[in-house]
Amino acid sequence: MAADQLLLSAVSLISALQLGYLARCVGRSRLKHNISPPTTTGHAEFERTFRAHQNCVEAYLPFLVTLWVSGLFFHEGLAALGGLVFIFARQMYFNGYVTSAKNRLPGFYLTLAAWLTLAALGTVGILHHLLDEYLDINLRKMLFKS
Repeated sequence: MAADQLLLSAVSLISALQLGYLARCVGRSRLKHNISPPTTTGHAEFERTFRAHQNCVEAYLPFLVTLWVSGLFFHEGLAALGGLVFIFARQMYFNGYVTSAKNRLPGFYLTLAAWLTLAALGTVGILHHLLDEYLDINLRKMLFKS
């Protein structure tokens, strides 16, 4: 049922809306600096805005994959929380990059931490399910013996 992945769906939708907002920021910067498409060079602020958006687009697919895998195979709530941290970090990254390339770093490092956490949770979740399904080894039972 779709409702079983409510948190993952909500975080995915928020992240898609954020990407739309960032694209709109690029459009506003084009207007502000009179840079018509398909031109991607011009005023330094526009170039940083454009590059920040492109970097966010490039990070989007790995984010969605790790969000859903960690949510489906490890824990939906933890994955959703990691996804919200990722979205917040991407906004920090974007806002920082627009002002100066150096200011993107705090958001970049927080983004990386959130993404690596989601990837680790997903990896552990898949490993647990693979071992249980194909080798009849249940890590949860082994670690938490009653």
